[in-house]
Amino acid sequence: MALRVYHHPECTQHEPPEPGHVERPDRLRAAMDALEGGPFSFLSAEPAARPDLLGVHTEEHVRRVEEACRKAAWLDADTYTGPHSWGAALRAAGLALAAARAAEEGHAAFALPRPPGHHATRERAMGFCLFNNVAIAAHDLTTRGRRVAVVDLDVHHGNGTQDVFYERADVLYVSMHGWPLYPGTGAVEERGAGKGIGRTLNLPVPANTGHEGWLEVMDAAVVPKVRDFAPDVILVSAGFDAHKNDPIGNCLLVGQTFYECARRLRAVQPRIAAVLEGGYDLEGLGAGVAATASALAGIDCPVQEEIPAGVRPWKELEPRVRAAHPDLA
Repeated sequence: MALRVYHHPECTQHEPPEPGHVERPDRLRAAMDALEGGPFSFLSAEPAARPDLLGVHTEEHVRRVEEACRKAAWLDADTYTGPHSWGAALRAAGLALAAARAAEEGHAAFALPRPPGHHATRERAMGFCLFNNVAIAAHDLTTRGRRVAVVDLDVHHGNGTQDVFYERADVLYVSMHGWPLYPGTGAVEERGAGKGIGRTLNLPVPANTGHEGWLEVMDAAVVPKVRDFAPDVILVSAGFDAHKNDPIGNCLLVGQTFYECARRLRAVQPRIAAVLEGGYDLEGLGAGVAATASALAGIDCPVQEEIPAGVRPWKELEPRVRAAHPDLA
């Protein structure tokens, strides 16, 4: 069965107020170009409705973003809006919702939203993100009783997604991310609270972690944690800024790394959907998108990049991880 790819041209209309911003419309064009000719089914989706947003965000936050989108504005030093950003943001969340619902029905899926989402907290837009697309999709699944694992492979910690689910038992949040990088959250010791204790697994890896080191952490911690949680659906926050060429990342991953991550997760639970997050080198983004899509579709990796030598952090990371998560297999 063909992988379902959800996209919409409205997401390219979210444009920075001034040139030079790394989060730009060309990112989506590069993603779509990377999938051209593949065995994928390309679909659209309706925009998210206000109640979808309010499942995750406060009314004040939604109102603030809506007002900012009436003009060109900066919500922080990184995060902008323009006159078309409101429509793009609703469409972005709608694409994530559609992909998650497709996965729930047994169809592997890949959503290509923009702006990205995993830094947006309940109350704040930040880190290029207006609304938290993957969190909105995960929450929607939980309203129908689904257990959801969100696996965040963006090089930056998804502080917003963690914030939304930190005290919940029905969503597992796992993040591999470079350290130290923006936004400065995601320490191993951040493991959830209340009913959510143990439902947050953070795996901060040092600069220059490469293909072998990343997959070693994946095999030792991510896959066992997700398998033990036994999710009904896996959602992947698919950021590609850990690629070796990315201008704001610090890891040394290649397309094959992203392929292997997606392949491993699909083996745990074939009801899986990826949702695009970061990735700011266009060639690296394209390689990651093509590799991830191919893994989700169950076909061979189309990308063969030279794999640079990198550090392997699991030996030093393991004692802290096992102290925070004594149940880790």
